[in-house]
Order: sequence, then C-alpha cells, then structure tokens
Amino acid sequence: MKGRYFTFYPGLCVLLIPLGAIARKNGAPCARCPRNAHCTNATSCRCDPGFTSLSGKVIFSTSSEVCTDINECGPPLYMSCGSLAHCRNVEGGYYCECAPGHELLSGGTKFQSDKENTCQDVDECSSGKHQCHNTTRCINVKGSYRCYCHHDWVARSRTLHGLNLTICEEVPFSTWTSPYGVNSQSLSHFFDKVQQLSQDFKPALAKNTIQDLVQGIDELLETPGDLETLAPPEQHCVATHLLIGLEDILRGLSKFLPDGPLNVHAPAGTELSLKVQEQGTGDVTLGQSQTKMQLNWDVAQESSDFGASVVGLLSTPGMSKLLGEVPLVLDPKQQEVLHEHKGLLGEASPVLLSDVNSAFMSNKNTQNLSSPVTFIFSHHSVTPGPMHKVLCVFWERGQGGCGHWSTTGCRLVATGDSSTTCQCTHLSSFAVLMAHYDVQQEDPVLVVITYVGLGLSLLCLFMAALTFLLCKAIQNTSTSLHLQLSVCLFLAHLLFLTAINQTKIKVLCAIIAGALHYLYLASFTWMLLESLHLFLTARNLTVVNYSSMSRFMKKIMFPVGYGVPALIVAISAASRPHLYGTPTRCWLHTDKGFIWTFLGPVCTIFSINLVFFLMTFWIVKSKLSSITSDVSTLKNTRMLTFKATAQLLILGCTWCLGLLQVGPAAHVMAYLFTIINSLQGVFIFLVYCLLSQQVLEQYRKWFRGLRKTKAESEKYTLSSGTLSDASKHSVALHSSDPSHVPHSEHLLPDITESAVPKP
Repeated sequence: MKGRYFTFYPGLCVLLIPLGAIARKNGAPCARCPRNAHCTNATSCRCDPGFTSLSGKVIFSTSSEVCTDINECGPPLYMSCGSLAHCRNVEGGYYCECAPGHELLSGGTKFQSDKENTCQDVDECSSGKHQCHNTTRCINVKGSYRCYCHHDWVARSRTLHGLNLTICEEVPFSTWTSPYGVNSQSLSHFFDKVQQLSQDFKPALAKNTIQDLVQGIDELLETPGDLETLAPPEQHCVATHLLIGLEDILRGLSKFLPDGPLNVHAPAGTELSLKVQEQGTGDVTLGQSQTKMQLNWDVAQESSDFGASVVGLLSTPGMSKLLGEVPLVLDPKQQEVLHEHKGLLGEASPVLLSDVNSAFMSNKNTQNLSSPVTFIFSHHSVTPGPMHKVLCVFWERGQGGCGHWSTTGCRLVATGDSSTTCQCTHLSSFAVLMAHYDVQQEDPVLVVITYVGLGLSLLCLFMAALTFLLCKAIQNTSTSLHLQLSVCLFLAHLLFLTAINQTKIKVLCAIIAGALHYLYLASFTWMLLESLHLFLTARNLTVVNYSSMSRFMKKIMFPVGYGVPALIVAISAASRPHLYGTPTRCWLHTDKGFIWTFLGPVCTIFSINLVFFLMTFWIVKSKLSSITSDVSTLKNTRMLTFKATAQLLILGCTWCLGLLQVGPAAHVMAYLFTIINSLQGVFIFLVYCLLSQQVLEQYRKWFRGLRKTKAESEKYTLSSGTLSDASKHSVALHSSDPSHVPHSEHLLPDITESAVPKP
C-alpha cells in the first residue's frame, strides 16, 4: 500500500503543478470561472478586458454567468478612429483601419485611435493596384478608381479564372469606310448603311447588327449598279476592300454573341455560318449549302485572348461580279511542275468554279496555322480538259490595296465533277479556279534553224577570227574591233548552243546565265565601239594621218569593251543573284524587271549606234557631193559604211525582232529572229572577209602557197624515186669506177628547180 502510494505520487504531482501555479498567481485558491473570465478571490470571478457579464455584474460568483464580447465600434461606445478610417471589432478588443482606397502614411494597416490616423488616398491607377483590363482606361477617384472604355469602344463582360471582368472592344465599324479614289454611288450608299449600323450598335443587339450587315452586302452584290462600269483593276480593289473589311467586322461583332451557332441566309445567296464556344476544344465543322470548313478549336483560339472562341465562314456568290480578269500567281513549286511539263498559264483569265468564301476566327494571326484548315467546295459539274487545271486559291492583297489569286499555302486534296477538297495553312478568302495552261511545244523547224544556223555561225566566226588574227595586210584598229566582236559572239553562241538547257543544277545554271549575260553584253559593247570608230573615221575623212584617232581607240576599246559589261553583270549579280537561271532556261529571270539588266543596255547601245550611223551617213553624203581627186579614200569609206550598216542590221535588228514577238505577227517575228540571229557569224564572215579585196588577195596567196607546198611535196617524192633508179643503173655499169657515182645533192636542186613554175 505504501509502495503503491509513493509510486503514484510523482504522476499526481505532475497534474497538480499547473493548478498550484494558478493559485499562487491569484494569491488564493480560485473559484470555478466561466470562459473569458478570471478569479478575483477564492469565491469570485471577473470578465476579462473587452468582455462583460451577461447580468451586468462586474464581479460574480455563480458559475452559470457568461462573459460576452464588448463591441467597442458600436453603441454606446463608438470608438473614434478619425476620418477616412473604420473601426473593426474583434473578440476582446478592436482596431482601426483605413477605408478602402486609402492607406496609412507609414504603410501600416492597423492603428488604435484617431490620434494615430494618417490615412490618405491611394492612386490605384498609377500604382498598378487596379483590376482594369488592358483594353480599358483606369481613372483614379477618391478612395477608389473607375475603368472606362475609350471613345467608340464598347464594354463587354467576360469571365477569366472565375473572375468577372469588364473589357472594352472597339466598335468594328469605326474605321470601315469607302475605299479612297473609287467613285461609285452604289458603294457610297452601302457604306452609309454601315455607318448607320455603327451609330446604332449595342452589344446586346450584336446578332441583329450581323444580320443587317449580311443583308446589306447581299443587296450590294446582287445589284452592284455602277460598280460594274469600273475598270477591272478598280473592281479588284473594291473586292479586296469588301472581303478584308467583312472579315474584320464579323470577327469583332461575333465576340458580343452568346455561346452557340449562328446562321444567316440572305435572299441573293450570301450565307454566314459561325460558332461561338467558351474555350472550345476538339474539331469544329461549319457547313453551308455550297461549302464546308473543318478545323481544330486550338487553331481558332488566340493565345493572348480569353473567353469564347469564334469560327466563321462567309459565302458571297455575288463577289464574282467584281473578280473578272483577275491575275493568278502560282507558288514556285507549282511553277516548276508546269515548267517540267513545258506548260505555262494561258492568257485567258481563270474561271471561278465555286463561290468566294471568307474564313475568319478569333485568332487574328492566321498566316501560318499550326494545323491546316480543310475546305470542301461544291460547284457546278465540270470535267477539266487536257489543257486545264483545277486549283485551290486564296485572295492575296497586293501592295497597292488591290489583289490577285494565289496558290501559296493551299493544295488540292481531291477533285471531282462537282466537288473539290482543299487544305490551306492560312486563312483568307478562298475559291476554286479552273485555269487554262498552254503546253509549249517547240517548233521543230525553229529548232533545226537554230542548230544549223548557229553551227554555221560558229564555223564562220572561227574562220573570221583566224583571218583577223593572221592576215598581216589588214592589221589595224578596225580589225582589232572585228576580232574582239567575233571572239565574244563565238563564245556566246557556243555556250548558248551547249549549255542553255542545263537547268538541273541550279548553281551551274546561274553561272551559265551570268556568263551568257556577260558575253552578249560584251558583243553589243564591241558593236558600240565599231560604230564609234566608224563615226570618227568619217569625221576625219580628209585627214591622211589617223594616228591620233587610232591611239584614242586603242586606249578605250579594251577597258570599255570588257570592263563595262563586267560592271553591269557584277552589279546585277550582287543585287539579285537568285534571278540568274529559270526553271526552263539558263537565262535571266523576268521577275521584278530583272531582264532589263540586259535589255536596257542593249536598247541603249542600239539607239546610240543608230545615231552614229545617221551622222556617218550624212558626213559621207556631204563628201560625195563635193568629190575631189581623192576618190579612193571616199570609195574605201563608202565600203566601210556599207559594212557597218550591214553589221548594224545584223546585230541590232536581231534583238529588235525579239522584242516584237507579240500579237498576231509573233510567229513570223520568231522565224525572222531565229534566222538572222543564228546566221550572225555567217554575215560577219561574208562582209568583213569575203567582200574585202585585201582579205581575198591574202586568201589567194595562202591558197597558192598551199598548192606550191603540195607540188613541192609531190616533186620531192618523184625525185627520190628517180634518184634511186639512177643509182642502181650507175652501179651496174660503173661498179669498177667509183668516180662516176652521182650525188643526190647535185641532182635534187635541178629537179626541184624545174618543178617550180617560172614567174
């Protein structure tokens, strides 16, 4: 028993230690007090500060008493916190805090009396503590702030992460007005209706506004009035303005619509199908009577936007009235496919098979979509012929505000008699076209003329170059000019004949095109120097000593003849190197006027040559009218003028005929161009070699020397045979007398000399 007691006692002491501490604190054993109260003596209790007994007694002894919180902020106390502050009651006390929109000067949040009150207004707008959307304008007011929309903007409510926010949207009609420079009463009347819709617009009536807009565009396209009298380029500009404006306005108006689909049908066939969905996911399909569009909601949702996603499709059959004679631009890949089959788009305008459909979505960045959009077009039954091609196209806005059809970013998936499926990686206005293309079949006659003529020219140019180089009797400045011209033309024609079609390796093709560019420019530059030399010769006709003129020509001809073409080609290659070489020929591309880096200098040189020729002709005519005894000088000058005239016609008219290959006479001009151009070398050899007396005399000397060499060779063979027979006979008759043996060095000169004809 005793052991148990002492064993239990330490645990009991642990339990009694807190009670003993309380008793010592109050100075006496404590009575049993209620919550929020404490002992005053052994038998009485008192409520803690901030509390009062339910009976109103300050000291009480009954255990059933209750201590309740005193509301210092309410009657009858009403603790004063001062202005711009509120009293906040808490259990057993209170505190003061600044009113909303205010804060203590110290930056604290609580204080106890009006003496500590330093509350002042907070500028939420400048401090960034407001909750206005970035589309709104924040204005600070005393103790708060307000969010306002800009002028011509309207407010709409959207929920983001559980918060109901007010954002502002620009009224879609505010900037859509009639295009500048287009005079049309029908168009002005339509935009008057648009401005009226803008003035009457209310977010709650967005659906009615959309219906009125579709009705208005339907009426305009049904009866375009004076729009049909505009020139085609102006009609294309109007169509671009309408298509782009409708996309932007319908995208903006649809944001005010509730979730769900909306379909609008106008009497003339204009249709609108759109769908609004809060944070849409998965695929969405919009269907109309003639068109169906399929895409993913993730594509439609703009990354920086929130709220509902919008997808819409507008079909405007009447828009085709404004899209006549619209040019079509193929993307590079389709151009290469056509060129591989030797096809080019025909001059006839493409035919619209489907309605013009404009697609839009809440995501404005639609130039490079993450996944393609599929369009299924229904159209009237058509069977493309062998010279026709069905294309999926979109309307691309040009730099001048107008536009054209383009295939970039769109591909044909499948096509049938009355249905075509397309896929595009961007959004705009789409349609299906049937384009006519011409298969370029080379004229076999022209091919034969080209190869035969260039072959003869190469042979004649080679012989002419050898003549100018080896014929000493005609060595002068004029001959040097002829030689350089012949060399340049020979190399140009040879490269053209062997490498113009080497298009498989693009780098090699570009090098070939650059070389041809340089060689033909050099040929025309030497032609210019020929004309200049002719003019200077005629001007100094009465001067016997031409040394000063010759020195001048020798100084300038090589730097000009080879340096100027090199400078032109270097600048062209540095500015646009990718335009050297085309898919079908290793020649200059026609894009961006690049072909004029060749045609420009050629036309300039031809014009200068013509001026020099006319001036030379006038000088010669004047000299002939006052002829003197120096007839030979005039005769030589007339022959030189004739030769230059022939060369001017050969080179100049060739390329002039090339520029005239248009219209009904194109076929005839093509034949003339090919014949004259391919025979350039033949005519140069004819004029400067075969019609030259000095050259013909040199040819005769060369021919006589050749015959003489041949005769000498034959006589040498004959003398060798005779010598052999004589030796044998002499040995047989005089074998005993060696002094009678004849020597060859004695016989050969006689035989050889007798073989040489006497002069």
